[in-house]
Amino acid sequence: MQSLNRYAPQFLGILRIVAALIFIAHGSQKLFGFPIAPPNGAFPPAFTLYWFAGALELVGGLLILVGFQTRIVAFILSGQMAFAYWMAHAPKSPFPVANGGDAAILYCFVFLYLVFAGAGAFAIDKDSRG
Repeated sequence: MQSLNRYAPQFLGILRIVAALIFIAHGSQKLFGFPIAPPNGAFPPAFTLYWFAGALELVGGLLILVGFQTRIVAFILSGQMAFAYWMAHAPKSPFPVANGGDAAILYCFVFLYLVFAGAGAFAIDKDSRG
């Protein structure tokens, strides 16, 4: 199993890229109705909390995708996901599977991991490994 360690930077990069692509879709859905319309069918008014969430998801997701300023951006996005969970999901139920917040928790911890691990391979960041 030790031989798998040499591929860790590449798979960290792949994790970063896949998480970013899916995260970007959440932002583009909120702001542009792509790939599907927002859940309530309406776009958020500019500069509202929901609009800022979409902007962070879109812009932050793009920065994570290319691996630019990954640690800083991941820290911000991790906080956004923690905030989203406690504000939008937790009041519905204490159980993530029941309140729809399991993705927010997962994103929160994936981004938090990137804060400590860096971008991995395939990144613009100079501190990336691989």
